[in-house]
Amino acid sequence: MNNGIENKVILITGGNTGIGAEVARLLASRGAKVAIAARRQSKTEQVIEEITRAGGNVRGYSLDVTDKHQVESVVSAVIRDFGRLDVLINNAGLMPIRPMSEVNTDEWDAMIDVNLKGTLYGIAAVLPRFLAQESGHIINLSSVAGIKVFAPGGTVYSGTKFAVRAISEGLRQEVGDKVRVTSIEPGAVESDLKYSTSGTASETVLEFYKQAIPAASVARAIAFAIEQPADVDINEIVLRPTRQEF
Repeated sequence: MNNGIENKVILITGGNTGIGAEVARLLASRGAKVAIAARRQSKTEQVIEEITRAGGNVRGYSLDVTDKHQVESVVSAVIRDFGRLDVLINNAGLMPIRPMSEVNTDEWDAMIDVNLKGTLYGIAAVLPRFLAQESGHIINLSSVAGIKVFAPGGTVYSGTKFAVRAISEGLRQEVGDKVRVTSIEPGAVESDLKYSTSGTASETVLEFYKQAIPAASVARAIAFAIEQPADVDINEIVLRPTRQEF
């Protein structure tokens, strides 16, 4: 029986660590053709080797999501290599936590560029193609910090994730008759994201992440959204550790 994932071509940004890597492993194990796009090629090669050994169909691509021309080029390359594209997972993200009073505009710029612009550039690259083929699925990684402001320290991060969630819902309303759109809002998840914080809040963040759930939990949620029949669109999934209050 077709599980709704088998043979789909799925592009994952930031797909070589954390949530992205777990999504790549799970979807490949269920028969998807997986394209991993990320900056650190050594990490990408490790994930590709692991998936290939397990019998999966996977390719890697070098990508900086803050460069819209690179995003367009990677999408074109994936379609050239696999023949089509069915799902984009906008997973690449940064989370440097710091009180706004410390005014680190470099961190603000980085979050806006990766979390927000990177998501938009991904949408821009795939949307015309998805509309032309009258099918496709865009999955955006927001956060529980996109539902409730995480402050002090996460104000700008929350701003970017609120924006991702709003863009996901607006996009669904605009193109939902042809393209499915899902926003994923995880709580604390075990990944490298917690190491984005290098300032005064680093110890607080690491302490908070002691309650983190495995990235595989988010991968299963994403697989659930993808495997639904074409007439079902999972719009939002919120998941967090059982004991996480925020």
